[in-house]
Amino acid sequence: MSRNRGARLKIIRRFQQHLPGLTRKSAERRPYPPGVHGAGRRTKRSEYRVRLEEKQKLRINYGVNERQMRTYFKKAVASVGDTGQRLFELMESRLDNVVFRAGFAPTIPAARQLVGHGHITVNGKRVDIPSFQCHSGHVISVKEKSRNIPVVEESMASPVLENPSYLTRKEDSAFDVEFTDAPSRDDVPFDIQENLIIEFYSQIV
Repeated sequence: MSRNRGARLKIIRRFQQHLPGLTRKSAERRPYPPGVHGAGRRTKRSEYRVRLEEKQKLRINYGVNERQMRTYFKKAVASVGDTGQRLFELMESRLDNVVFRAGFAPTIPAARQLVGHGHITVNGKRVDIPSFQCHSGHVISVKEKSRNIPVVEESMASPVLENPSYLTRKEDSAFDVEFTDAPSRDDVPFDIQENLIIEFYSQIV
């Protein structure tokens, strides 16, 4: 399954939850599912649908396709420790997400574009792979020539979220952050029930 390229506001209306990595837009004006009968529809959700939607929220917020999502889950299961915590750690450590959480881009799709176009460096070296996994000690920066890009300037002036606990901004430059620790469950910027995701994949992977 490819990444969702449809209307982002419809997605958050469908889930009835804001996904900060997907869009800055809010569903406050129409806080009900999309569609002609969205406002009055009362649909009974099966256990499968509840688990599926929880998985979809995580996948769509971080902008990964289904194959990538299953790969992350298998890595989380194979690693030592809590599977849910490890899954969140893998998602939050993606370079495109780190660029977003550092405030260099307004959304993860915008951050993915910055990375893909070569505007981001890790420890001084250009990295153009959005799925690159950041680790403790990595310094993520916007290239000096790219710091006046409108989307970067606007995002830095009005960040969507506060810096997470695993990122430390350099004192001498707002365009440099250090990845100092492994992300925790509390760093995920939206409500998610990891036990439902684990139950979903445990039945099909």
